[in-house]
Amino acid sequence: MRIISKKTKYCLRALYNLARDYGHGAVLVQKIADEEVIPKKFLELILLTAKAGGLVDSKPGRGGGYHLTKAPELITVGQVIRLMEGPLAPLPCASESAYRKCEECVDEKTCGTRIVMKRVRDATAQILDQTTLADVCHMVSKLKENPGEPDPMYFI
Repeated sequence: MRIISKKTKYCLRALYNLARDYGHGAVLVQKIADEEVIPKKFLELILLTAKAGGLVDSKPGRGGGYHLTKAPELITVGQVIRLMEGPLAPLPCASESAYRKCEECVDEKTCGTRIVMKRVRDATAQILDQTTLADVCHMVSKLKENPGEPDPMYFI
């Protein structure tokens, strides 16, 4: 199975930080780096990727920093992961956006592995594409208020 990179994890943490401050102006990179314990230089590169992908914008100079380009309710975790990692599918033949037939495949239509991996991709996409930055911030806030509460469950 594919595991998300540290770069993607840091990007998500930075975007959650910006989501919590949404509507209050730009946030300095140093502030995000300090609060999220992310190396500043690495964070700057990550935010440039997020900017190129249209998730954040920056304001230079005094009072500058980064901010989300749209409300946290409109940015999904799936969008972020696809931007940073590429397609969600564990195999290229199961991908919707980057489909490619596997070289060793004898009969793609009846390939059991492809059938299962498409289901994995669909279930993963359903969760990630229905979970926004605002949803995650709300879940985290709720857990901080009630530390004994179990983690939120997802049902497909």
